[in-house]
Amino acid sequence: MFQTGPTLFSVKGLFGVRVDVSQSLVILAGLLLFLAGLSNILWVGILVAMLLTSIYLHELGHAWGCLIQGVPVTRIVLHGGGGFCEHARSASRHQQELIVAMGPLVNLALWALASLLSWWIFSSPAMGLDAIGSYLMLFARLNLALFVFNLIPVQPLDGGKLLQLGLLRFLPQKQAIRMAGAVGLVFAVLWWPALIYVYLTFGWLLLFAPPIMLHWHMARGEYRP
Repeated sequence: MFQTGPTLFSVKGLFGVRVDVSQSLVILAGLLLFLAGLSNILWVGILVAMLLTSIYLHELGHAWGCLIQGVPVTRIVLHGGGGFCEHARSASRHQQELIVAMGPLVNLALWALASLLSWWIFSSPAMGLDAIGSYLMLFARLNLALFVFNLIPVQPLDGGKLLQLGLLRFLPQKQAIRMAGAVGLVFAVLWWPALIYVYLTFGWLLLFAPPIMLHWHMARGEYRP
């Protein structure tokens, strides 16, 4: 839904990787505030901060996967639709496997760490840190959701990329792309009723839709990487 858009500001992040923050994040924050109401401005601010932290660390996982294998990283971009890690050069298939996998693994690690910390706080009520424990539990659930979401086997999510990379270990490139496209096409079509169900059931508005035509062309063998 959101395009990357103009850069709001840039900072030097961990591992010396530049981080560009897009203006579209302001639109996302405004949309969340509109949906939640002005009375919940503090909650929206905390949620946006947690989301940005989780996405940044996710992309930093990709960056670490690059750097540890000698693939230079140009920058990390955070925008209203998520983020991405930009390589200075292309990576081999085997290098891509670690690079792609590291993003979701970071979210899984954050879920585990935040869950343990919140459990420790709630098991010691005398500490009087229940509010912090609640925020940690929210952070844990957010990262678990990001982990599961990113492993959905559609392009351009990490799950779609990992599926294609895994198939390339056993199949010729054209067959691997066609099979990954067919699987992704099923999920892309089912995405729309699932999106409506999630909104009506939980009130969550998913601001992402996998490209159906891309998966269609992949499944038909018409896609050229």
